[in-house]
Amino acid sequence: MAMLLKLPFENCNNDLSRSNLKSSPKKIQRRSGRTASGSPRAAEFFAGIGMVRRALEDAGCCVVFANDIDPVKHKLYAANFEAEHFVLKDIRLLKGSEIPDVEIATASFPCTDLSLAGKRRGLKGKQSSTYWEFTRVLEEMGRRRPAAILIENVPSFATSHSGEDIYQAIAELNRIGYWCDLLVVDARYFLPQSRPRLFIVASTEPLEAPGDWTPSILRPEWIKGFVAEHPELKMNAHPLEIPFSGSRTLAEVVEKPAPDAPTWWSESRVARFVESLSPLQAKRLQALKYCPTLAWATAYRRTRGGQAVWEIRPDALSGCLRTARGGSSKQAIVEAGNNTVRIRWMTGREYARLQGAPDYDFAGASENQVMFGFGDAVCVPAVSWVIRNYVRPLAEGKLTEVHDETLSYA
Repeated sequence: MAMLLKLPFENCNNDLSRSNLKSSPKKIQRRSGRTASGSPRAAEFFAGIGMVRRALEDAGCCVVFANDIDPVKHKLYAANFEAEHFVLKDIRLLKGSEIPDVEIATASFPCTDLSLAGKRRGLKGKQSSTYWEFTRVLEEMGRRRPAAILIENVPSFATSHSGEDIYQAIAELNRIGYWCDLLVVDARYFLPQSRPRLFIVASTEPLEAPGDWTPSILRPEWIKGFVAEHPELKMNAHPLEIPFSGSRTLAEVVEKPAPDAPTWWSESRVARFVESLSPLQAKRLQALKYCPTLAWATAYRRTRGGQAVWEIRPDALSGCLRTARGGSSKQAIVEAGNNTVRIRWMTGREYARLQGAPDYDFAGASENQVMFGFGDAVCVPAVSWVIRNYVRPLAEGKLTEVHDETLSYA
């Protein structure tokens, strides 16, 4: 991995030198706790429309606190979950004393400034800097801090500011008493959507039997390089293997309106779509068109050489769902076969299915509001898998050096 550019960080409130990150802080005692049913309790920060909650519940956890700032997302959340515990409030105004006792905290903080859409401002940007508010709240919880944390964001988090952002994020968790692991999990292993996401899994105790950083599907080469370059960070890896359940395709999730349904584009619009295709893209469409049975693919609108063009995915997966703002973020569904081609926009219900919530109640929200909510959410089965196989066992002390009912941490 190339040498990382070191930049000053005004927002992180981290005055640690890199030589003392592994110093052993004083331990304090914390009582372990669960609900009456034995389920670990969880606090869901940046809760959005509740997809992390669904993943937590699928993994046997009980959400007792949720927070988000968006009233539309809160409305959708409340239509699908009990929401008395939902605090509709800017996290910048949230205090650690407002958080109930929990064993797990999750944070899918805004990715805007970690992407080109936010001009790669990183953790200094207005939206993504709310990460520091999350760690502030954890610190304010004092001895009540949760035993396990799950943080989720886009893969470009790893390269933001030449790797400095991910370094500072982990260093801050170390400072307040957490050991950290890094994972990359793609939704394609669970549903027909290409959606790789970077996870930080953190615990107040080191793993009792940590694995190594051998590159794998879950821990690509750059993670090994990052860990080797920063031995001062408190990091450990839990050995995991993604369960392979066979190929998933769009045929499982697409809606199938009648050929004369008004949702299909007009002949003239389809013609403009076809005219914009490069020779490679046209060849892909022809292959679909002459299939003996119907097949489905997704397409994105791109700007190439100053021209708006359409590009069709070469596989039977959806591209990564995004918030529905701007034409390039919206995916079209191409249905072809038997010498026919039909095209329409992807629907909100298809967004929900691709994120693992096929029965989600849209509560009268507009199609754009639904797509924005799901484009900004997580893939439920992917996150549930991480929680069930890693985060929950961490919270229960099954993977760490502490096994009894008294958990200690810094």
